[in-house]
Amino acid sequence: MSTVLVTGATGFVGARLVPELLERGHTVKAMTRHPDTYDGPGKPVFGDVHDPGSLAEALEDVDVAIYLVHSLDDGDFERKDADAARGFGLAAAASGVRQVVYLGGLGAEGEALSAHLRSRREVEQLLGEAGVPVTVLRAAIVVGSGGISWEMTRRLVKNLPAMIVPRWASTRTQPIAIADVVRYLAGVVDVPEALGRVFEVGGADQLTYADMLAQAGAVMHGRRLPIVHVPFGTPVLSQYWIKLVTGVDATTAANLIESMGNEVVVTDPAIRDLVPGEPLTYIEAVEAALAEDREASRR
Repeated sequence: MSTVLVTGATGFVGARLVPELLERGHTVKAMTRHPDTYDGPGKPVFGDVHDPGSLAEALEDVDVAIYLVHSLDDGDFERKDADAARGFGLAAAASGVRQVVYLGGLGAEGEALSAHLRSRREVEQLLGEAGVPVTVLRAAIVVGSGGISWEMTRRLVKNLPAMIVPRWASTRTQPIAIADVVRYLAGVVDVPEALGRVFEVGGADQLTYADMLAQAGAVMHGRRLPIVHVPFGTPVLSQYWIKLVTGVDATTAANLIESMGNEVVVTDPAIRDLVPGEPLTYIEAVEAALAEDREASRR
């Protein structure tokens, strides 16, 4: 088994991935800026991707590094994420890491991608610039309790009497349950066939954003709510609409909404050969997220 460093170990994906890797027999170092207060599994280590000098100790004796960091809530996220990825790739190469695993974003190569998705593609390249093979998993919306996309969906469905949706809601996407993301990430760790490859990952369903809201509404309310299309076509108008209805940070909402103009569906299912298993449907993912929400509210 391998020694695996998980960056963003306290985050939405990282907090679920660390125990999965331990269950599979790996030794896990959980990288955080606050190791003294970390109470999760694995060995806490200090590290900050925006401070390259802090990475050498965290990466010591690491075989595989999993990179789960982004700055979507920052107005200057493209520059910050590029600098962080470049520095992390250099530090990983200097430490003898043999694989970096990165969770990126879906989107057709020839399409005019949003700033968010362009940044994700740039990070893919910069992580491997120093020579460490990178395994990329590209996903669309990840559905799970605590995830920003799920929070936007849940609060929209909860707070609106009808599904009021802007024009971008007709774009197709392929949402994926957090359990499947974790399964795929863990499944490519230290697998020779995964080195230097890009995989597309998605759930069982390809849906429009309007379909997602309608299905989530049916699960939450026991009935399908009306869908009304309104002309909130620009990211600026949509970001303030999202903030008003859901309370989600306007900068984060704007960056996500801009990406909703890009169709993000799986076109190559090669990951299914390497990591077998049927992904959850969107309704199953929603039910699992709601169950986690209820459990969290009881704690």
